[in-house]
Amino acid sequence: MCGEGKKKALGVTPGIAKCAEGEQTPDLFQVAQGMPLDYALEQASVMMGCVHRLTFVGVMEKDETLVRAAHLLSGMGRALVEDVRMGLARP
Repeated sequence: MCGEGKKKALGVTPGIAKCAEGEQTPDLFQVAQGMPLDYALEQASVMMGCVHRLTFVGVMEKDETLVRAAHLLSGMGRALVEDVRMGLARP
């Protein structure tokens, strides 16, 4: 098979992006340094799928806990995507 086993690595996460930042509190979550970028994007996609479902169910059932969980999870997904962007921008 042409190209099998020759997958080019995209790079790794720099571990810079954070989420659940507070003005007067320390950052709650930070992306781990050294994760393969393709894996980080895959996990961000999984998280956003969960956010979609949590948001829909939370709104339909008027469950504030599910909506809050979706908000926090979307922040984690955003941080992963942002860290991937920074990893791709590195020389």
